[in-house]
Amino acid sequence: MGDVRVVLIGGTSNVGKSAVAQVVAERLGFTCRSTDGLARHPGRPWRTPGWEVPEHVAEHYRSLTVEELVSSVLGHYERLWPLIEELIVRHAAGPGGLVLEGSALWPARVAALTVPRTAAVWLTAEDSVVRARVHRAGRYPQATPEERQLMDKFLARSARYQSLMRAELGLDPARVVDSGAGRPVEAVADAVLRTVDAGDGGRRVGPRTP
Repeated sequence: MGDVRVVLIGGTSNVGKSAVAQVVAERLGFTCRSTDGLARHPGRPWRTPGWEVPEHVAEHYRSLTVEELVSSVLGHYERLWPLIEELIVRHAAGPGGLVLEGSALWPARVAALTVPRTAAVWLTAEDSVVRARVHRAGRYPQATPEERQLMDKFLARSARYQSLMRAELGLDPARVVDSGAGRPVEAVADAVLRTVDAGDGGRRVGPRTP
């Protein structure tokens, strides 16, 4: 890990960021946080035990096209970025370490950081893997037609987000870790730590040189 005090873990929804970040933080003795805790945007549109989908969340996915959903969430992340940057700067300069995960860690903004002692990794997974995870969490076979429609919209937004994210990371594969089907959380965490330990292999944030 060298002198790294902040590890950023980005990626689309349901690629395992939260679980992997928790393991990485425990191994490093760092604090673990999510960008979702800084400000909420309409999240998962499916029921879970003890939680019903708020009407405004259902309406968000019901009324917007996939491209509008992507524009909405990216706009939210842009507005959130000053808070994220402040959090990164504070922990990079302090004695305690931080593992920060979230889809709000957009590659272009992270690449523009000039904060020392900070490393970034993005998790990816095939769309079929993300779909299977959402279907399992939302009990898709038992869901109503409207509930399925909302899940389908969420998945389409996630797939489009990941496509755009991968396009930005295309020239920087050293920062990408596959969290696909069959890989235990511990194995993905190992891969994240290896990426962070990879010296100058694209892990440090900041402007990239040709």
